[in-house]
Formats: sequence, C-alpha cells, structure tokens
Amino acid sequence: MKVENKITPSEEQINGFLEDPNVGPISMVNLLKYKDKADYTDGRDVNLSGKEAYMLYATEVINLITKYGGEFIFAGKVNRLMLGEVDEMWDEIAIAKYPSRKAMFEMTMDPEYQKIHIHRDAGLKGQLNIETI
Repeated sequence: MKVENKITPSEEQINGFLEDPNVGPISMVNLLKYKDKADYTDGRDVNLSGKEAYMLYATEVINLITKYGGEFIFAGKVNRLMLGEVDEMWDEIAIAKYPSRKAMFEMTMDPEYQKIHIHRDAGLKGQLNIETI
C-alpha cells in the first residue's frame, strides 16, 4: 500500500468529489503532518512552527464548518501506532462532519475560507483526507 501525504487533491480526486454533490452527510478524517517551520508562499517572515500556522487556520475553519451546516467532531495528537506500519506517523487527526459534499465544497469557495487557507498551506507538510459516509 502506497501512502503519500499531499496538500491539494488531484484533478481525479476533485472530479470524484464533485461527481455526486448531494452525497451526505459525510465526515472527513484528516491525518495531518506539520512542517517544522511555517513557510508562507507570500514570503512573509514569521517565527511560527507549522503547527502554529495551521492552528491559525483551524480556529477559523471551525466557524466556517458550522456556517455551512457542519460540525467539528474531534481533534487529537497522534500518540502511537496501535496496528499496522507506516514509514512516518502523522502529527494529529481531525474529523469534521458536513451535511453533504456540496456543503463542504461551498465552504472551500467562501472568501473567508480563501483568506485563511494560506495558514493551512504554510503549516502543513501534507495530509491524508479520508471521506466517510
């Protein structure tokens, strides 16, 4: 099994997500891997860890999840692997529930989301985002 953390979905993944926008409710399981130091594409010089930058995003995205009818379910630090093997562990796990794929997609198009997304990109080394129904 190949495991590869990414920051953005592939075109195939986006098309699959948009294929049936009314599927739902869905829960998104986010396996998060942080950069050691935040790296902003706009060149801003900050003294933040990747986790600190991501937390700037996370505290705001919770409000947007609620705005689009969803709920933040859980977040926690990965402590250890109980079963299986991976080359590198994720740092944290977060789970959010949305009423539908459409609601989640609309949230990501919201100007408020676009504004905070820079912190997500600055902080994440990569992630797996797993849709469950």
